[in-house]
Amino acid sequence: MAAYIASLDGAAPPPDLSAPLAALWWAAKGDWDEAHKIVQDEDDANSAWVHAYLHRVEGDLGNAGYWYRRAGKPVAKDPLQDEWERIVSALIEGGKA
Repeated sequence: MAAYIASLDGAAPPPDLSAPLAALWWAAKGDWDEAHKIVQDEDDANSAWVHAYLHRVEGDLGNAGYWYRRAGKPVAKDPLQDEWERIVSALIEGGKA
């Protein structure tokens, strides 16, 4: 996870990242639109989880709820930064980097 966090100092995400991790990278940089563009057409549970997070960031909780259901995850209620870290950690530990 430390290498992923350190990559946030760059101008673009590392090229070998999965779509969900690349989207979270852009979200951390404050580029919601780029993050959303990456996951909106993906059809896997991890992308749906990130998509849910992004709509939570946006404040669209109804849409976020839909994507949490698609991901098979409970609706997050913790601070956004905590959720971001939890998702990144799960994706990296799950070998989805």
